[in-house]
Amino acid sequence: MLGFFIVLLTCQLAGEVLVIATGLPLPGPVVGMAVLFAGLLLRGGIPKGLDQMADALLSHLSLLFVPAGVGVILHAQLIGAELLPIAGSVIISTMLTIVITAWTMQLLGRRGADQ
Repeated sequence: MLGFFIVLLTCQLAGEVLVIATGLPLPGPVVGMAVLFAGLLLRGGIPKGLDQMADALLSHLSLLFVPAGVGVILHAQLIGAELLPIAGSVIISTMLTIVITAWTMQLLGRRGADQ
């Protein structure tokens, strides 16, 4: 299991290195996830150990929200002062996400029906 954890960290490191080397405007972990995805495509599947490692990490995902919660509490006054723009951006981005997701599903549904 430790070996697969090292694989995950190596993919993240590769993503960080690629972002720094190329100047891509993307977060390193996102590029690292794409590297991992490409590796899994080339391999043809997900190894059982990697699947178990991912499940173990996801079972503790709530711990990753602790720093964000502390940040919200720490900056509660700033968030209160900017509540209207924050609420507006959350509502608009949520509505936009729903519309784009629905449009994508319709497009993929039509494409699947044609085959």
